[in-house]
Amino acid sequence: MAQILIVDDDAQLRQSFGKILEADGFEVRTAASGEAGVDEVGRAAPDLVVMDVRMTGITGIEAMQRMRAAVANLPVIIMTAYGGTETAIEATKLGAFDYILKPFDIPDILRLIHQALEAGRLARARVAVNLHDGLKDEAEDTQGDALVGQSRAMQDIFKAIGRAAPTEALVLVRGESGTGKELVARALWQHSARSTKPFVVINCVAIPDTLLEAELFGYEKGAFTGASSRRVGKIEQAQRGTVFLDEIGDMPMNVQAKILRLLQEKQVERLGGRELIPVDVRILAATNRDLETAVAEGRFREDLYYRLKVVTISLPPLRDREGDVPLLARHFLSRLAREMDMQSPGLTPEALDLLSAQGWPGNVRELANALQKALIFSRGCPIGADEMRQALGKGSGKSGLKSDGQGGFTADHNQPEPSAMGAHPNATDDPLRAFIRRALLDQAGDAAYEHILDTVARGTVAEALEITGGNRTRAAKLLGLSRPTLIAKIEKYGLKVTTQVQ
Repeated sequence: MAQILIVDDDAQLRQSFGKILEADGFEVRTAASGEAGVDEVGRAAPDLVVMDVRMTGITGIEAMQRMRAAVANLPVIIMTAYGGTETAIEATKLGAFDYILKPFDIPDILRLIHQALEAGRLARARVAVNLHDGLKDEAEDTQGDALVGQSRAMQDIFKAIGRAAPTEALVLVRGESGTGKELVARALWQHSARSTKPFVVINCVAIPDTLLEAELFGYEKGAFTGASSRRVGKIEQAQRGTVFLDEIGDMPMNVQAKILRLLQEKQVERLGGRELIPVDVRILAATNRDLETAVAEGRFREDLYYRLKVVTISLPPLRDREGDVPLLARHFLSRLAREMDMQSPGLTPEALDLLSAQGWPGNVRELANALQKALIFSRGCPIGADEMRQALGKGSGKSGLKSDGQGGFTADHNQPEPSAMGAHPNATDDPLRAFIRRALLDQAGDAAYEHILDTVARGTVAEALEITGGNRTRAAKLLGLSRPTLIAKIEKYGLKVTTQVQ
């Protein structure tokens, strides 16, 4: 349960806001002044501070500076009723995660809180890696995130991280989806001279093209419809820190031009503004795209490509990491069991042999997801080859889904065993295929594709919530989603969540 400290001299706001956060599953502490807030952080560091900027005594900005001096990388959200002043802008430059204007909408502040908590988690979660020879202690392997592997290919990666991390060089991390590119970026940041400063992750795919430029560079009041106040971009927020541009190969061409200017001139310009703002950030980037082909086809700027490829770390796919699968499997099983407050049941030799023989097109992420599914249904018994086959969906001929009566699907636990050949069933035998066929015939040309995806997604989210007894955090992990994304999907699909008492 994340702990949030509210610092505000308005007693009514502290009380009402605290109840809202507690209802969302947070543990809440409060302080009535900046001095009291600093004392609270000194007694026990919270996961996040949400603080007013104007209070009696010291200001929120001064309190934030004292707090972050005591607890490095403590995320702080500033609240202000004065959107037109430079105070909130200055707060972000001094290390605030972000600011929000009073009065604020509850969904907006909750969304921002979840983003800040995730940023704080990334900052605290050290990536275990020995930069000398890549070998880690067994105990270290089971704690948090780790770059795990003893293969020759991974040894080369560890050495590259060790050489590049202390420098200011721009690093491009390349590799297929699921190979661990963000872990490498975090290791580069954590072992750099900027490790006590912000680490800001921007996923260039997750943010719509129309919003990416504003998210990165910020905007001035009136820059576009809905821009009611000035907003500092993520690059400015990362002042003296590190910006990780994930999936940069999917970045729109107009934003690529601005990133190139940032790299060349160390300046940014907000949307709708004329002022060139100097920034001091280190850029790390990652992609699973073939940038050389993208350049040849005119989808990626050649000049930006050459700026990015000065230092390149290419992560090998899991299928090329001979001998690493058992190490990774034990690491993930131990970590996942700890996160789910369970004892690790272990893996049988037959299960390890099965995992080692897989091709793993989804790489390390696919392996972790398969182990998580197996752990959920293990009932505390050692995970054998049969359990792993079930988690991998090997040989499954039927969908295992049935209609939930509300336009979605739930798991059908009475499906017959699949045939040895794993042949595709007839559409009339498979409820999922029957539903898709019916939707295509009934709604052809009328957003059938979106309707099908939404219906299946709704059933998937509902099933994850049922499996986890309504626990949103566990359901999000099961689905591979962030908690805010899961909550957004629950709201989108109108799902009713009832938490079961275990």
